[in-house]
Amino acid sequence: MFRSFSRRRPLWLASAAAATGAAYYYHASAPPKLPTEPRAQARRPPPPWTPPSRAEMLQQLKASSRPGVSDSEEFDLLIVGGGATGAGVAVDASSRGLRVALVERDDFGSGTSSKSTKLVHGGVRYLQKAVMELDYEQYKLVREALHERRIFLQTAPYLSNMLPIMLPVYKYWQVPYYWAGCKMYDFLAGGENMESSYLMSRGKALEAFPMLQSKGLVGAVVYYDGQHNDARMNIALIMTAVKHGAVVANYCEVTKLLKTDADGKLCGASVQDTLTGEKWNIRAKGIINATGPFTDDMLTLDNKQHKPIVAPSSGIHITLPNYYSPRKMGLLDPATSDGRVIFFLPWEGNTIAGTTDTAISLPVEREPKAREDEVRWVLEEVRHYLSPDIRVRRGDVLSAWSGVRPLVRAMSDDGSGKGTQGLVRSHMLHVSPSGLLTIAGGKWTTYRAMAAETVDLAVKTFNLEGKAKTGCITDKLRLVGSEGWSPNMFIGLIQRYGTETEVAQHLARNYGDRAWTVLDGAEPTGLRWPLHGNRLSNLYPYIEAEVRYAVRNEYAQTAVDFLARRSRLAFLNAQAALDALPRVIDIMGDELKWSRSRRKAEVERTKAFLESMGLAKEVSAQRRELMGWGDWARGLLFGQAAPVRGTYSRAQFAPGEVDRLRAAFAAHAVGDRLTKPAIREAMKQEEEYQSYSAADVQSVLEQTGLDTRTDIGLDEFLEVCAALKEVSLGPAPPKKQKQAMQSRIPVEKSGGGV
Repeated sequence: MFRSFSRRRPLWLASAAAATGAAYYYHASAPPKLPTEPRAQARRPPPPWTPPSRAEMLQQLKASSRPGVSDSEEFDLLIVGGGATGAGVAVDASSRGLRVALVERDDFGSGTSSKSTKLVHGGVRYLQKAVMELDYEQYKLVREALHERRIFLQTAPYLSNMLPIMLPVYKYWQVPYYWAGCKMYDFLAGGENMESSYLMSRGKALEAFPMLQSKGLVGAVVYYDGQHNDARMNIALIMTAVKHGAVVANYCEVTKLLKTDADGKLCGASVQDTLTGEKWNIRAKGIINATGPFTDDMLTLDNKQHKPIVAPSSGIHITLPNYYSPRKMGLLDPATSDGRVIFFLPWEGNTIAGTTDTAISLPVEREPKAREDEVRWVLEEVRHYLSPDIRVRRGDVLSAWSGVRPLVRAMSDDGSGKGTQGLVRSHMLHVSPSGLLTIAGGKWTTYRAMAAETVDLAVKTFNLEGKAKTGCITDKLRLVGSEGWSPNMFIGLIQRYGTETEVAQHLARNYGDRAWTVLDGAEPTGLRWPLHGNRLSNLYPYIEAEVRYAVRNEYAQTAVDFLARRSRLAFLNAQAALDALPRVIDIMGDELKWSRSRRKAEVERTKAFLESMGLAKEVSAQRRELMGWGDWARGLLFGQAAPVRGTYSRAQFAPGEVDRLRAAFAAHAVGDRLTKPAIREAMKQEEEYQSYSAADVQSVLEQTGLDTRTDIGLDEFLEVCAALKEVSLGPAPPKKQKQAMQSRIPVEKSGGGV
């Protein structure tokens, strides 16, 4: 028997080797997981389509409440909330043939939906908890998200893409642990997996991510998830709903829910246009509450005795220059100093890092501001896993934003939260006695599944079976901009319109086949090259034609709508957005017939918004003076600029400042050395440094390791001056607050990590 086994062993080995080779060949030669459009479509503009104007939309909303209105003019569903959830519900319902209205108090996607981590993901840490705690709910959540991830990337291919994410390993025992976790992640995705995760040697890890901390690095594990442009995705959903017949309006606030006298069931809502103050009613058979962090506001309108169910938490992100990370790979630090997860991801040409998670109190702010202590915490964590020869500075933060994650508690029949019961980890559906259907919780990746469940329940609750022409089709419905798009479409844009390659790639990536329409509205540059595409900022590929397109085709009503959500300039670089503001207001003002007073109000409103995006007030004052705005902006709107104590700047010194500091050093130095008492005296020759205290100087000397010296040289003096600018930008976190931040965050509060 032993001899017989021995003869067969080579045959078994050969068979196993052949099977392995065949499997590898199949894997290597398999087509891309995400299908692209036929190449023939790359040079063809899409069929012309101009959506109804906002004024036309408002007229249709008003028509639903006229006396003697017909059943065809009454809406089947009124959706309140224009974020990812509300827009997804509008797409699902309108594609089934229902007559849908959607109103949003602010702008579409102006809240949580534009301030995410930009990932389309399943949740590696959810999977970790599912395995470690045998939690079946967490397992289901990961499975659902991985399924939705594939659909997400297929229905909006130009707005989303695969992204490899590296987990650096600094302990040998972590290699099999991380590798097994990522392989299980792949296994759960099954046939819907993007690409297989893999191990990377230390050398390959540093080659792929040269900015990485090399000391103690063992290797890395790389897995794949998706990434998208969240605000542009939100707009694509809104426009897809419009194309299927939905009536949508931003800046329309629901002020009252209307009920029938007979049974107290909802029959509509009173709405106010927040831009004009005009009020009217909308009649609808059913109302859906999809207001995210503001869910409790709508529930309170329905029931004055409602007890809050939203447990909001704030997560901040910062934007850094592109040289902090590779362009094609992200990084995840799964074990920060306080147990949270930090992402370090390339996005839209820059790098974003985040996120924190801090409980906040009600009511939720519309435009929360990133706290300075949280920004510094993220920077400190980033420093830990970047090479020590990279100095991560506060001045490198181009923008910082805070998003509110609307975690909710399950609701009881009376509409109240169930006491101390755990937070709902995925999403929650609830129908109030009045008929108000509430959808809350969830995340961007699962918006489509949430919408499908919501509309299924709405059809049943509001007796709309006869109205719906079909079931849910959104798993195959491609969003506006997808049909004529291909990865090579940008070449056709260059050849037809003579625009820069970077601009053409940006337009194709953010508008899909609608990029042809954007460039149709582009004015000639007057240059030999490019022929079309006047940039709003020399640093980024946004062009003036996008402003016109946003007004005419995407319902942009304010400068912030364009700078923050139709484009992403405010998220990428708050100062660049401020620089572009005058030209944006000029174009939008001409398109929307703004008065001089309205233009002034737009400037003040945008300044306030950019300060919530991390722009220092001192910077906005300085920019008014220096960046060459027109007389109307410089004089009438702003007045005189205030002196600037410190600014967020990627450069340490302004032009000529080094020469002036060198002269101040020479005037107070003994030989080539400057004594410590003379440091402040030398600085006072430069106006900007006169307000710094002795405590500021001492703090910087301690940080730079110069506090034990009796004197310093010129280079050290310049280092102290540069560091002072960063020390003065914001307060250091109080000790109690810092300790509170460093308490370990559970998985359901951290958003599941990846």
